[in-house]
Amino acid sequence: MAKRKIKKQVAKGVVYIAATFNNTVITVTDEMGNVLAWSSAGSLGFKGSKKSTPYAAQQAVEDAMNKAKEYGIKEVGIKVQGPGSGRETAVKSVGAIEGIRVSFFKDITPLPHNGCRPPKKRRV
Repeated sequence: MAKRKIKKQVAKGVVYIAATFNNTVITVTDEMGNVLAWSSAGSLGFKGSKKSTPYAAQQAVEDAMNKAKEYGIKEVGIKVQGPGSGRETAVKSVGAIEGIRVSFFKDITPLPHNGCRPPKKRRV
């Protein structure tokens, strides 16, 4: 008989929302940064321009949080990155899930302090 893997119990976690112009990726980790569950609009079967919609982002959040609930997660912080259209909806749908408390919200989008030279302007 095969040994069943016992899922560890995690009370607190962090939800990372990476919202690009083309897709939205949700990653749920514990406080140490170990990945518990993840989901994306593309992995749920949304193709092409439908991946970048707020509805696809909402579905990705629900899928990732349902996977993370198996670990007994009760309280999460939210870290958002990127300019995508699904970012507001994704944040709202994390807060709307039953039995999950949101402890903090942080925008971690990388901003250059005048770093690399931008690409030349397009001539159309």
